[in-house]
Amino acid sequence: MKKLLILLSIFIVTVQSCKEVKKLTQFNMDYKEEITIPATLGINLPIDIWTPDIPTNSTSTFESNNTHKDLIEQIILKKMEMTIKDPASSTWDFLKKIEIYIEADGLAEKKIAWMEDIPQTGLKSIELEVSSEDLKEYIKKDEYKLRTKTVTRQLISHDTKVEVSTRFFVDAKILGL
Repeated sequence: MKKLLILLSIFIVTVQSCKEVKKLTQFNMDYKEEITIPATLGINLPIDIWTPDIPTNSTSTFESNNTHKDLIEQIILKKMEMTIKDPASSTWDFLKKIEIYIEADGLAEKKIAWMEDIPQTGLKSIELEVSSEDLKEYIKKDEYKLRTKTVTRQLISHDTKVEVSTRFFVDAKILGL
């Protein structure tokens, strides 16, 4: 009986230690990018907006977290928030729908975030629904692009500058552990 209790204790300590080590292999990568939604000529028309290439700085980020591109197990988009920066009086009331797609060299475009029926309540910031797909191949590249597809519900006579904040959750092996 004593041997069984000792083995059970060792097992519990080992499982707990593995969970703690696993937490060491997980971190977040945050990005901020600015896009401009142009003044519109109509309503209910889809408008595509491309970001410039967004450098991932993944190699240095992985190294600072004691890992390497080859040791990444998965990268999941956890959060995407869009905040209107200019003009200061602008709100999301003009927008009906938004979809965000990611693209990287040699990889197919993939829908990663969206919001349908954006409320007309004077919001300056919106948090989009995000895909749970693994995006490691996109973030491991040196750079990626985002394509924003919007549908407006109102005419807007001015360009609208928007900050796009993303948070990617990275699960990796540290130094091969």
